[in-house]
Amino acid sequence: MSLLTIILNILIPPVSVLLKHGLGAKFLVNLILTLIFWLPGCIHAFYVTQE
Repeated sequence: MSLLTIILNILIPPVSVLLKHGLGAKFLVNLILTLIFWLPGCIHAFYVTQE
């Protein structure tokens, strides 16, 4: 995992998921989680970008 990915996972999680996997279900789930509350979106971004 690069430093840029880690920074994006913390600051704007949907962007890091978008860059890694493109528009799709993972991006939409992360966007919804981030809009509900930032922390679940951040955790999901780390989980998804680690794959």
